[in-house]
Amino acid sequence: MATGGRSQPHHTYGAWLYGDPRGFRTRHHREHVEGDYKNPPPPSMYDDKYERSKASLVQGPVILSPEWRAIVGIALKDKLLLLGSQLLRLSVNGQHVHYLAKMPPSVPREWTGIAKKHAWFEARERGWTGMLWAKRSKATLVKDRAHQLNVFGYIGEHTQEGAWLWTISDEQRPPVATGGLE
Repeated sequence: MATGGRSQPHHTYGAWLYGDPRGFRTRHHREHVEGDYKNPPPPSMYDDKYERSKASLVQGPVILSPEWRAIVGIALKDKLLLLGSQLLRLSVNGQHVHYLAKMPPSVPREWTGIAKKHAWFEARERGWTGMLWAKRSKATLVKDRAHQLNVFGYIGEHTQEGAWLWTISDEQRPPVATGGLE
């Protein structure tokens, strides 16, 4: 994929906390943390930090039901396309969202924020109360075609966990002009 292709993960509020037993990272890696999500730290190693993080939440962690996943996914998709991204695939799981899109290099974080805000407004109009998103997100530049295909597949695999999935081929394409030959 050409420069500007991005893979984006986004988490709902309270999905991944400081001290999480599944592994975690501090902002800008300011503190060395044992383990990660593939190799979690030893049990109870960061329990104090995790309990402090849970106590600081202003509401419970957000877990989207299948109905909310579709509402949030459609809102994100619509806004990202309206902003001008070339969205290829998007999945919405209970606590995180991934998408693959091509966009100008300077805008991924800004456009993602606008799309997340739009999704929150759409959800609120349908009865959502409270926060929806965790702060910040991370954009990863897609390096080449092999990386793009890997990310595309990875996003699709989330359906095995019950994720709502949208793919560019899901869009109804306009009829191709045939020059009068039908």
